[in-house]
Amino acid sequence: MTAKTATSNTRKVVGSLGVLAAAAAVAGLGTFGTFTDSTTPVTSTVATGTLSLSATQQSTLPLDVSGFVPGDSLTRPINLHNDGDVAFSGIQLHTTDATPTVLTSDATNGLQLSVRSCDVAWAESGDTYTCASAEAPVGSGPILDTIYLAAAASPAVGETTFLAYTVSLPTTADNTFQGESAALSLTFSGTQRNSTTH
Repeated sequence: MTAKTATSNTRKVVGSLGVLAAAAAVAGLGTFGTFTDSTTPVTSTVATGTLSLSATQQSTLPLDVSGFVPGDSLTRPINLHNDGDVAFSGIQLHTTDATPTVLTSDATNGLQLSVRSCDVAWAESGDTYTCASAEAPVGSGPILDTIYLAAAASPAVGETTFLAYTVSLPTTADNTFQGESAALSLTFSGTQRNSTTH
């Protein structure tokens, strides 16, 4: 019995030494030195662009109009200038009315809005504005709708687009439109150009 116990203990000791030797070998793998190298820094600069759109009235005529009847219209020129350093993918025109009435809430018979562009500044003669070169319609719809203007209305960086907007009352407007008024506020907004790879 004693001989068997001695053999068993010997095997346990030898087995334990084997485990310790393996652990030491694994631990020793990380102790060897290695050569490393790296490049000099590659400098890069990334700067975001500035999207900026300004609108100026070309005409000094007042925008207040009274005595409007069905079939009447008023036209006023306005210049959009891209004074940022990023191109636009599109321009939208938003119109609001401080105290909406049937005049602006009726999308069919109420006030309508249309926008035209011109390659040059609009020529003024009284209440009439004419384009001397390449007049084009760029958008239209009910006065309170958001109107997405055609590409011709988007000024390039540093450039100006010459627009004229017309507010009209359709001949289908009936007596319910009498004595109403609208305090209109027109806002042009632009969306950045599509993203690209540089």
